[in-house]
Amino acid sequence: MTSRNAAQDLPIAIVGGGFSGTLLAINLLRYGVKVALIERSSAQLAKGVAFGTRRPEHLLNVRAANMSAFPDDAGHFLRWMEFSDKDEANRFVPRLTYGVYLREALVEALAKAGPNAQIVNGEALSVDFGTDAARVGLADGDVLECRSVVLALGNFPPVPHPVLQGLPDGLYYPDPWDAPAVTGLDGLDHVLVVGSGLTAADVVLSLESSGFKGKVTVLSRRGLKPLSHAESGPVVAPVQDPDRRGSQLVREVRRRAAELGWRAAVDGLRPHTQNIWRRHSVTAQASFLRHLRPYWDIHRHRLAPAVAQRLEDLEASGRLRYVAGKLGRAEERGGRAAVSYHPRGESGTQVLEVDRIYNCAGPDCDLSRVDLPLVQGLLEQGRITGDAHALGVDVDHLGRVRGADGVVQDNLLAVGPITKGEAWEIVAVPDIRRQVWGLARFLADEHWVGGEGL
Repeated sequence: MTSRNAAQDLPIAIVGGGFSGTLLAINLLRYGVKVALIERSSAQLAKGVAFGTRRPEHLLNVRAANMSAFPDDAGHFLRWMEFSDKDEANRFVPRLTYGVYLREALVEALAKAGPNAQIVNGEALSVDFGTDAARVGLADGDVLECRSVVLALGNFPPVPHPVLQGLPDGLYYPDPWDAPAVTGLDGLDHVLVVGSGLTAADVVLSLESSGFKGKVTVLSRRGLKPLSHAESGPVVAPVQDPDRRGSQLVREVRRRAAELGWRAAVDGLRPHTQNIWRRHSVTAQASFLRHLRPYWDIHRHRLAPAVAQRLEDLEASGRLRYVAGKLGRAEERGGRAAVSYHPRGESGTQVLEVDRIYNCAGPDCDLSRVDLPLVQGLLEQGRITGDAHALGVDVDHLGRVRGADGVVQDNLLAVGPITKGEAWEIVAVPDIRRQVWGLARFLADEHWVGGEGL
């Protein structure tokens, strides 16, 4: 058995080495806390899926000026990029460049931390919580003893679509990030993208950059598409945390949009969005998700102007079309897929024959379907449970995970997109960097209280 004093000398284990996990590790190491960062894919260490792309056409959706990894050093990324003027600060740089930035920041933190830092290249399969320590079981049979575990699992793969599941590999790609998804394009005439958000935009651009010359149909329930950032960064006057709720808040935002423009109205809410979400009841939150979420998403999660222009050009040429409708049936027919859908607001169905289908419907947040032994094991133990809206793991405002009994656990925490049910806005770099900075301070304080001293 590990004594309490010995347990305080154990590392904090972070499962997942993407943006959230990497940045939490860096912040903890800055406080002198021992860390073991566990990542099963060495290629995604300090990058994750979003910043692990190797495609230069995938740009950040946030200006360089707001992409520092550290909330206490707003110019960190700009200095790393050697950007010095306003025009450069307004740029939307390739995501692969940002991945290099993150990895260099991690390497620098590791060099300074010495024996306090440990990188574990492997998959965490289980966690056994003892009275004084937790033991993470790895796929190679090793066991890592730690004092607490932080889940930084990022976004899970896309929601499986039952209509498309029966189609063969090569005709249907359930995960658009699979490497073969944009290969073998010669001879393809028409492809279907299901879902119209930022991932769909990535897929369309990747197809074009890979030499695809055919047509793309983007199908979603409402036919909405992300809007564009302005060419230069908005100057938004600080606004007080709105005290209105529900429909009154919506009316207030619309009023401000009419006065200042919709971008300024939305951006003015950014410092307060999480608090606004938390003040609403579960019922009110569910109403927002059901009725307003698609419209919020296209205004809040915008495209880089260059990306938006490329998509507009494809639309104007007739090669890209956005369609509103609901999938009905899909079957293989002579090596192609025959897909029927119900157009929004119309009766009857229409049929598309396409050479390939990509699922860009967004990450699956149903924990029961997540194909990770660690997640399934924690569910079986009752250590984790889904939040009220099935957006991810149920946590409190500090990131401590609630078990199936509703009790928060000090030795099991979570960060990043899987905490969306508590914070709502927790997928972009500016939001996650604040979250991990606060969690690092909390864990470092615990470390100090435990007798380690910083």
